[in-house]
Amino acid sequence: MTVWIGTSWKMNKTLAEATDWAQGLAEALSGRQLDQVQPFVIPPATAIAAVAQALSEEPRVLVGAQNAHWEPAGAWTGEVSVPQVADAGARIVEIGHSERREHFAETDETVRAKVAATLAHGLIPLLCIGEPGAVKDAGGSTRFVLDQAHRALEGLEEEQLGRVLIAYEPIWAIGEHGRPATVAELEEPFTALGAAYGHQVQGLLYGGSVNLDNAAELLGIAHVAGLFVGRTAWQLEGYLRLLEIAADHSTRPR
Repeated sequence: MTVWIGTSWKMNKTLAEATDWAQGLAEALSGRQLDQVQPFVIPPATAIAAVAQALSEEPRVLVGAQNAHWEPAGAWTGEVSVPQVADAGARIVEIGHSERREHFAETDETVRAKVAATLAHGLIPLLCIGEPGAVKDAGGSTRFVLDQAHRALEGLEEEQLGRVLIAYEPIWAIGEHGRPATVAELEEPFTALGAAYGHQVQGLLYGGSVNLDNAAELLGIAHVAGLFVGRTAWQLEGYLRLLEIAADHSTRPR
């Protein structure tokens, strides 16, 4: 099974910092087996091309974009399109992150349109889903994330679904003030997501206060095919250690 290990830098890193990180990753992976691990990195839009260029000798690492508009071109000031991020070197588009939904008015309709546009242009949609703390406290986590996923992926054909990645990121577990989720808290949502999409999408990932201490345990949860990591992976040393943890996990007998 392929184990996905990715990171989004959000609104962090200058061009110089992004290039240094990417060059360091390329050097660290040179001549090294990845043992069924699929690395990916999602820099800010300003650094997509620089990171893609720095990783040009290491094509096993996929570069992504944190957002893209559903239209291929037009009068959308301040936006970038899927063809534009692809032109810059992106092969993944992150869609529907809770920060985009909360602060930039992303809706189920725009998320669905972005998923469709990403697929239409041959890139991988990374659909982010996750419930707020109030929903969790009320016992509604599983229903909430299943509904989010359904609304975003409704109408896709089997082949299209097979190219989608889903990242379950509970809002209460992400960000600087997020609380790491326990295995027990994640088992029910992933069991439901696995039953609904496990054999249809390319992979189900987990994101939310992932660190070097809990990464191996999180990868051991049924239906988890990888990790979508924040701060722990922003330093290259942390990201490389996560790749090692994933490689060890991928070689264990099932």
